[in-house]
Amino acid sequence: MTQTTEAISAAWARPSRARPAERLGARAFRVCVAACTAGVAAFLLIQLQAWPPHEDETLVLFVGRKSLGGLLHTVLGQRGGAPLHFLLAWIVAHAGGGLTGLRLLSAVFAIASVPVTAALCARLVGPDAGLAATVLVSASWMLLFHGVYGRMYSLFLFTSALSALALLRALERGGARAWALWGIAILLVVATHPYGALVLAAQGAYVAVARERWREAAWAFASVGVLAIPFWRTDFVLAGRFDVGVGGGGDQLGSPSAVLRYLKDVAGDFTAGWTPAVAVVLVVALLGLVQLARERPRSALFAVCTIGTPAAAFLLARLGHSTSPESRHLIFALPVFAALVAVGMLSAARLAPRRTAAVAALLVACLVPAEVAWGWHRTPQLYSGEAGARIAARHAAAAWLARTTRPDDVLFGYEPLFLEAWERGGHVPSLVVPRADSKLAFKTLLAARKPLGRGVWVFDASDTTNAEQTLSIPLRYPTPRSAFEARRFGPFLVIRTREPTRTIRHYLKLARNVQLVGEELEIGDADVNLTTILQTDGRLADYERGRADSRSSVSR
Repeated sequence: MTQTTEAISAAWARPSRARPAERLGARAFRVCVAACTAGVAAFLLIQLQAWPPHEDETLVLFVGRKSLGGLLHTVLGQRGGAPLHFLLAWIVAHAGGGLTGLRLLSAVFAIASVPVTAALCARLVGPDAGLAATVLVSASWMLLFHGVYGRMYSLFLFTSALSALALLRALERGGARAWALWGIAILLVVATHPYGALVLAAQGAYVAVARERWREAAWAFASVGVLAIPFWRTDFVLAGRFDVGVGGGGDQLGSPSAVLRYLKDVAGDFTAGWTPAVAVVLVVALLGLVQLARERPRSALFAVCTIGTPAAAFLLARLGHSTSPESRHLIFALPVFAALVAVGMLSAARLAPRRTAAVAALLVACLVPAEVAWGWHRTPQLYSGEAGARIAARHAAAAWLARTTRPDDVLFGYEPLFLEAWERGGHVPSLVVPRADSKLAFKTLLAARKPLGRGVWVFDASDTTNAEQTLSIPLRYPTPRSAFEARRFGPFLVIRTREPTRTIRHYLKLARNVQLVGEELEIGDADVNLTTILQTDGRLADYERGRADSRSSVSR
C-alpha cells in the first residue's frame, strides 16, 4: 500500500487491515466524489420542477405561512413530527420562496449528502469500497427523488450521516469538543424526523456493544436525551394522532415475515426493487457484511446496529390503521447499506485478482443503470416530467382559485392547487381541514372562526392514488345541486359551496355529499376522505353530547 493510501486509511478507517486492492489515492478519491456530487447537483437542479406539486409540500408551506409562534404551536402541540424542517419551511415561506424555494432546500441537502456519505463510507469500509458506495447512493432513487421532493428526507439523510461520522470521530478521538459536535449533529437528526430516535438508538447500541469510551459516551447520550425533550414531546403528539405504540397487534407490521418484507422493499428502493434484482443485491450485501466482519469487525458491528435496531423496533411496534412505515423512513440506513453492497462487489471482484479493479467497476456499472431504471419505474415523472396538458390545466385551475377564493373559505386537504393559487397572489385562507386525520380535522373545525365560510374541494383524475389516471374528468355536482358550483380544468374538478357553510354540522353534511361524488368518479382518496368526514361527525356528536350533559348537571 502506498504512503498516500496509508494516510487515507489512518484518517478515515479505524482500525483497518491493509489490502492490496485499496490503491485509490486521496486526490483521485476527492475528484471522483466531486464528480458524483456535481452529477447529483445537475440532475436535481434540472429536474427540480419535473415532479408535480404534492399535498405534503403544500402542507408544510401552509403551516409555514403562520407566525413563528403559530408555527411552533401547530408543530409542537397539534401535528407533531419534524420541527426543524417546518422551521426551515417557515423561513422559505416568509422569504417568498414558495414551492421552488422548498425544493431547492431539499436539493441542497441531497447534494451535501454525497460528500458526507463518501466520508462516512470511506471511514467504515475504506476509500475503494467507499467510492463505490458513493456512486451507488448518487444513482439511488431514494436520494434523487427526495432531492426534489419538498419534505424532510434529504435533510434526514444529511443530518443522520453527519451524526454517524461525528460519532465515529468522537469514539476515535474523545474529548468534550468531539462529543459536543456529535451531540449537536444527533439533536438535528432528532429534530428532523421522529425516526431520528431510531438513529440515536442504533448509535447507542453500537457504543454499548463496542464498549468504547463508556464514561464520555454515557454523559453525551444522557445530555442529548434531556436536551431533546421538546422533540420527544412532538413525537408523542404525532404518535397519538396515528395511534402508534409498543406491543403486539400492529396492523402493518408486527410479525417477522412482515418486517422482512418491509426491509426487502427498503433495499429495493435503495437500489433496484424488482425481485430478482433485489435478491441479488441482498446476497451481495450479505457477502459484504461477512467480508467486513473479517476485515473490519467494528464497521460490521456499526452496520448491524444501524440496520438491526429499526428491524427490532418494528417487531415491537404497534401501528395504527392510518399509518405504516415507508421505505423513505429508513433513508438514514442508505449509506451503510450501500457500503455493504460495495464491499460485497469488491469481494466478488477479487475472484479475478489480475482484473479486480475492472471487474469491480463493471459490477458497479451494471447496478447503476438498474437503479436509474427502478427510479423511472417508481416515479416516471421525476425523469420525464409532468404532462404539458396537466401543467396547463393546473395553472388554469389555480388562476381561477386565485381570482375567486375568499379569505374565509374552508379548504379541504392540502391540495397543490391551493398552494399555486396562494403563490399567484390569491387571498387563499390558511384554514385547511386535514383529509386523513379525523382527530386533527375536528380540532381544526372546532377552533375555526365562526360562522364558517364556503367549503372548497378538489378532485384530481390524474392522481397516482387512482386506479386509473386520466387527463380529463367528468363534470359532476353533489346533491343538492343548487348548493354547489363546480369548475372543470382538465383532470381537476373544483367543487365549492355557493353560500357559507356557517356551522360545523352543515359543513360536514355537505362535505359528505362531495366525497360521494369522488367515490362515483373513482378518485382514490375519496374513501379515506369520506371516512375522515364521518369520523369527524361522530366526534362532533360526542362533543355536543358531552356539553349537553355538562349543562344538564350544572342546572341540577
